[in-house]
Amino acid sequence: MNTTTDSKNLLALNKPKGYVVTRSDELGRKTVYNLLPDWVFDEQWMPIWRLDLESKGLLLFTRDGKIGNLLTTPGNCIKIYEIWVRGHVTQEHIEIALKWVESTEGLLKALSIEKIGNGGAKTKLRVQIDEGKNRHIRRLFGAMKDPKFGTPLKVLSLSRVSIGKLKLDIESGKWRYLSEEEENMLLKDLI
Repeated sequence: MNTTTDSKNLLALNKPKGYVVTRSDELGRKTVYNLLPDWVFDEQWMPIWRLDLESKGLLLFTRDGKIGNLLTTPGNCIKIYEIWVRGHVTQEHIEIALKWVESTEGLLKALSIEKIGNGGAKTKLRVQIDEGKNRHIRRLFGAMKDPKFGTPLKVLSLSRVSIGKLKLDIESGKWRYLSEEEENMLLKDLI
C-alpha cells in the first residue's frame, strides 16, 4: 500500500527538447503547458527556473510564490546537468569555469564539473550550479575556446538531471506531483 502523500505545492515535468518554458509563445511554438493537464495552466502553476528550447530534463512548477523564491535565490539550491560539449574540454577549461568566465550576461561559474565521457571531438560533463542566469551553462562553455581548433566550445545537448536531492525519475514528456517527503527534502534547509 502506498502511504506517500502528494505535495499540494510542487509538481515535476521531464521536459523534452522542442518545448519553450512559457505560458504562451508569440511564435506559436509548443510550450511545456502542452504536456500538462489544462488545470495546471488554469490554476496558474508557474515554472521554477527555465530550460531553453533545446534543453531537456527536470522542471518544477508551483503556485506558491514563496516556494518559488526560496528555490530560485542564488546559492539556495544546487542543480546538476549532464551535457555534451563540442570541442576538447581540458582540465584548464574546467579550472577556469570553476573560478569564473566573463560573458555577455556577466560573470558565470560552475560549482563542480566532472568529465564523464568523450567521443571524437565531444566531451560529456556533469556540471553543478547554484544559480541560473539565462543560458548559464551554454554561455559559460561558449566563452572558452577549443585548444586544437581555436573555435568556441559549444554545448550540443543539456539535460537537468537533479534539483537539490530530487533526481529525475520521470519519462520524457511526463509529469507527476512531488511527494510531501520530497517537498520537505527540497525546502528543509531553506525555510
